[in-house]
Amino acid sequence: MLAEDLVASRERLHRIIAPFHGERLLGPKLAIVNPPLWEIGHVGWFQELWCLRSDSSKESLLKNADRLYDSSAIAHDVRWDLPLPSIDEPKKYLQDVQERVLERLQREPENEALRYYVRLATYHEDMHGEAFHYTCQTLGYEGLEIDVPRNPSSLDIEFQKTRFILGAVPGKDEFVFDNEKWAHEVEVAPFRIASAPVTNGQYLEYVGGGGKAPRYWKKVDGGWTERRFNKTRKLNKEEPVRHVDWNEAQAFCRWAGRRLPAEAEWEMAVQNPAFTWGRTWEWTATAFNPYPGFVIDPYADYSKPWFGTHKVLRGASFSTPRRMLRRTFRNFYMADRGDVFCGFRTCGL
Repeated sequence: MLAEDLVASRERLHRIIAPFHGERLLGPKLAIVNPPLWEIGHVGWFQELWCLRSDSSKESLLKNADRLYDSSAIAHDVRWDLPLPSIDEPKKYLQDVQERVLERLQREPENEALRYYVRLATYHEDMHGEAFHYTCQTLGYEGLEIDVPRNPSSLDIEFQKTRFILGAVPGKDEFVFDNEKWAHEVEVAPFRIASAPVTNGQYLEYVGGGGKAPRYWKKVDGGWTERRFNKTRKLNKEEPVRHVDWNEAQAFCRWAGRRLPAEAEWEMAVQNPAFTWGRTWEWTATAFNPYPGFVIDPYADYSKPWFGTHKVLRGASFSTPRRMLRRTFRNFYMADRGDVFCGFRTCGL
């Protein structure tokens, strides 16, 4: 399964990056995207580093890879100015690295550390695949639009005061990130939470009452349209609203007399069969901070640098590979990020 997922992640990546060619390989210099030419090479570098170069002194398969693709050492703003090789080189690098990783998996099927790092590299590539998808939306390029199921009727699910075990349980999942560790008991007050995310139709009522429209909506001849990648279409009122940042979600909640759920409430509610999720990442009211007893995993820059400055999102989007779905997964972004595939649901006051 590790090998199959690794290959599937790469096949998905190639489908998503198909629109990047010519001038698009660098694209505009924006704080919310990476230059695609750099990001493609970075994906290969990350997999090679963790799966093939356990000895940090070992040379990369690609000349100067450490100087070009180390995201921890290379500031975001300078990535457009690096002497990046043409697209054929990082694509070959991706292939060469993966072939060697698959060979190593065959040779060392019982190597626990290798299995961990292969899963880390797969998830890392999955997340960059979704980030390339965001970039296609941001820049108006072609995108792999996947039909999002209509929201079922949303009703509040009620929960009583309880003690709840929040976080990942050791041994239950083969791989979890350090910010999910470990399960600990929290007290949850009584609450009511919507069984489904807020829809375009519900958000449209808020806009009609004076609220701000999401960034990709446009009013044309008295009706509303929405841009999805490089196409504009009539707004589907029954789909979950997306591309709404945390501040905009909070403004909607104030208007509706509701609130965002805490992440413990979300994780508790997801176990109810009436709770619908997986269509869009969902903002919570919770700041991204470590759980008690937090210990950094080998990839030290995954969580710790972002504690205290980001907000937690739960769930998954239509672009998230299903292998990543689990109720304890914590996504995190700055409160002003609405370019990602994010929406929200509400709780009663």
